[in-house]
Amino acid sequence: MGSELQILTAKNLTVGYKKKQVLSALDLTLKYGKLTCLLGPNGAGKSTLIRTLTGIQKGLSGSVTLDGKEVETISSKELARKISLVLTDRLTPGNLTVYALVSLGRFPYTSWIGTLKDLDKELIHWAMEVTGTLKFADRHIGELSDGEKQKVMIARALVQDTNIIILDEPTAHLDSPNRIEIFHLLHTLAKDTDKTILISTHEIDMAIEHGDDMWLVMPEKNINTGIPEDLILNGALEKAFGSEQLSFDYAKGRFTRKSQLQEVSLNVIGDPIHVKWTKSALERAVFGSAEKSIEIEKVGEAIQWKIQETGKTFNSIELLIKHLTLDENKH
Repeated sequence: MGSELQILTAKNLTVGYKKKQVLSALDLTLKYGKLTCLLGPNGAGKSTLIRTLTGIQKGLSGSVTLDGKEVETISSKELARKISLVLTDRLTPGNLTVYALVSLGRFPYTSWIGTLKDLDKELIHWAMEVTGTLKFADRHIGELSDGEKQKVMIARALVQDTNIIILDEPTAHLDSPNRIEIFHLLHTLAKDTDKTILISTHEIDMAIEHGDDMWLVMPEKNINTGIPEDLILNGALEKAFGSEQLSFDYAKGRFTRKSQLQEVSLNVIGDPIHVKWTKSALERAVFGSAEKSIEIEKVGEAIQWKIQETGKTFNSIELLIKHLTLDENKH
């Protein structure tokens, strides 16, 4: 399938509840082989939208179409063969082993007694292999870390063998290394398997780096869509998340306090990587307009920071900042 082919579309969709519209006038498209990141503040309606797209909750108006059929007309059993849903709730599966939990993803295809055929077992093995969960197949779920549990849930979604996988805040309980690993895994799966993956998240930096498409919940309660770079350059991302205190730093690709948006007035020269992190520390220290040049040079195996005007050298950025702070306070 071509990666630009549409699999799910929403037209003029309004979602919410009888007495409250949450999001309205939504025109959305999910494509094969793409990782789409849905971003918005808490309470913005991301989970409500996901429930509506997956047929759990009815839209107030408009339509959601999946493979040419309106979602509301598709039976729950057929939907289970088209959409895998991974919710944000912490996993409490009792005494199930990892293999047993992943196997539950075959429920829409097995007989009522749940007998696994060879094809089912092959798919389970593949899903656990690509998610890195095969090595603890016999362990009980309760013995796993949050990151390992999330990979198991992704494996179960893969075993369900649907064209669409939707995840609601899958990195909410994870530490930074596991968040990075989960995003990388999802992007790789979308690319390698041509599956459509939609993830709701607060991880702006991860969405920018790994997302093929982005859905941004805007203050007007609609959604702006596009590739991350377009939504950055046209100001949509800053409009969605900016505030009186926060502004998007277009040079660095991240949100920062407005008080930190000043450029370092010090001239820093040397290896580009050392220059980047030196400037980062100097900007955080918020210096005034002192006109000095810092040269970063390698002396043997060590790195030195030298103030060219005075010739003074320092063995760390921390010591450099302490000196500059004392020097500035004298003035």
